[in-house]
Amino acid sequence: MINRAFVRVLMTSAVLAAGALLTGCNSDQVALATNAKANQPVSPKLVATMGEKDMDLQSPILVRVFKQEAELEVWKQDRSGKFALLKTYPICRWSGDLGPKVREGDRQAPEGFYSINPSQMNPQSAYYLSFNTGYPNAFDKALGRSGSQLMVHGDCSSRGCFAMTDEQIAEIYALGRESFFGGQRAFQFQAYPFRMTPVNMARHRNNPNMPFWRMIKEGYDHFEVTRQEPKVDFCEKKYVFDAQKPPGATHDPVFDAAAKCPAYVVPDEITAAVRDKQQADEVEYAKLVAKGTPVAKLNTGIDGGMNPIFASRVPGASTGLSDAGEAPGLSLANFSPAPGTIPGHVNPPRAPGADEVAAMPANAAPAPAAAPSTRVAAVSVSAPEKPSFMSSLARKVGIGGNAAADTKAATAKPETRTAEARPSEIKPAEIKPAPKPVAAKPAEARQAAARPPFKPASSDAPTTTASAPAQTQTALVSGAVPVLQSNSFDSRFAGFK
Repeated sequence: MINRAFVRVLMTSAVLAAGALLTGCNSDQVALATNAKANQPVSPKLVATMGEKDMDLQSPILVRVFKQEAELEVWKQDRSGKFALLKTYPICRWSGDLGPKVREGDRQAPEGFYSINPSQMNPQSAYYLSFNTGYPNAFDKALGRSGSQLMVHGDCSSRGCFAMTDEQIAEIYALGRESFFGGQRAFQFQAYPFRMTPVNMARHRNNPNMPFWRMIKEGYDHFEVTRQEPKVDFCEKKYVFDAQKPPGATHDPVFDAAAKCPAYVVPDEITAAVRDKQQADEVEYAKLVAKGTPVAKLNTGIDGGMNPIFASRVPGASTGLSDAGEAPGLSLANFSPAPGTIPGHVNPPRAPGADEVAAMPANAAPAPAAAPSTRVAAVSVSAPEKPSFMSSLARKVGIGGNAAADTKAATAKPETRTAEARPSEIKPAEIKPAPKPVAAKPAEARQAAARPPFKPASSDAPTTTASAPAQTQTALVSGAVPVLQSNSFDSRFAGFK
């Protein structure tokens, strides 16, 4: 009998040697010799964690990402048949704003439910390794949304993607690969603006994307109460979760994202559990709004975010739009050194600044208010108050501190970014020449062949940074973006079935 491990090696070799190239965020071609990185084993540490959580190496997985928290979760089916959280990875970089992707070139990372099959796994990515999220799905297409090649990849560089470190994507890729070897035909990828908690929903209650977010929260709630991958369909330009044929029906309902919804039902036990959760969430949400929970700011000119675990290791870096808020998040203390190599060309997001516009309740009239403090890498910067005549006089005669220092502090102005100020808002006398920007390396244009051909998975790898020492299921999301079937695991492995 042929050893199972040997068969797996042969199967993987077929994957690496056969398929047509897939692209990822404008990735370049790389030599087949470097594809050994796609066959890295899951780290012994993570395999041990699976054992502790009653999981099998090749059981199905599910992935969730949260932009605001800049976290990616890998869930894995345990032996009870339910999904449990295996590991949370900090996201090194994501681009755009909170909200779904709308059109090609808007730099937005997608939000919604997508299905990842083997042909979307790219062992030849210019960004070390990657998988295609499947954007646009049938819902996106029904709304006329455009875009392509939206990936989860390495290299910590994003133009509409979710970018990890190379070590992290090696481990995530290996988990996906093993689930396919175990028989999973596709794993679900759920992308959210933030964890869909009452606190976050209250903070973003005036965001124009809230109707969309409430719709995908339905799927979030289905997973939270069942710990099962929700079945996803689309009709009438909306998401439908866990739909089944009505009693007495002879065939399953047929869904069309742009057409009228067919007759369907949702199992009573799921309906009841989701209803109870949503009622509890609404009660908590109402309390938060009643007590005046501040709304989040609407941002202009802000390009995505970076998990604090990475931002803390890049000099002068900001987390951008990433903010754990009141939700449980990863602890900086648990990541020393960093979870992977931060490349020298990393381009951290800009900090929210003078171009932020505070969102106000729809029924509230705008009123003049003090300018909000500017958050730069978690440090609040605000303009000092002008000293009174008497306090200035007292300081000059030696009472109350150093007069020169206080005068300097009193006359200091908060830092502003002239590059983002609107021309109509700048008075002629205030115009100052902007500092010459430092040209960032065009990471997207680099040939991946120049990258190290192999990096260990993040669990066991010694890491460095640029700045400091250092039950089998079928695909359930309908209407995903077409992919190159000639490069799929199914076609590659046909000879082994």
